[in-house]
Amino acid sequence: MSTLDPLAGQRPAPVPCNFTKPFWDAARECKLLLQYDPDAGKYQFYPRPISIFSGRRNLEWREASGKGTIYTYTVSYKAPPPFKGVSPFIVVTVELSEGVRVMTNLINCPPDQVKIGMPVRLAWVKAGELNFPVFEPD
Repeated sequence: MSTLDPLAGQRPAPVPCNFTKPFWDAARECKLLLQYDPDAGKYQFYPRPISIFSGRRNLEWREASGKGTIYTYTVSYKAPPPFKGVSPFIVVTVELSEGVRVMTNLINCPPDQVKIGMPVRLAWVKAGELNFPVFEPD
C-alpha cells in the first residue's frame, strides 16, 4: 500500500453489488480482476452482469497484469466532497495491456510530470475496509 496518496483516509468505501462482489473480494487481496468474454475473446471493464460483446452471462474473472499506459488525464485543484481541501490530485484513464481502460487516480507522481503514454503500474490504497486500485509511474 502506498502512503503517498493525496486522498488517503478520505476515499469513501465502495458498496459491492452481486456482480461486482468478485472484483471487490479480489481487491481485498490486492488483485485486479477483469471480466473476460470467452466467446468474444475480449476483456471488459467496468464489471457488468452481461458481456458488452455477446450479451451472454458466461463471463469469467481473470487477473489483470496491472500494467498499462496513461490514455488521458486531468489534474484537479478543486475537489468535490469527500475530497474537499485535497489539492492537487490526478485523475487518469489507464489503458491496460488487456485492452480495457480504467479511470482512477495516479499517485506518487508530481502533476507536472504526468504524460499521455506514460507507463504505469497498479498500486493499492485503502478505501474503508477495502482496497482501491490506483496507478503509479512504472
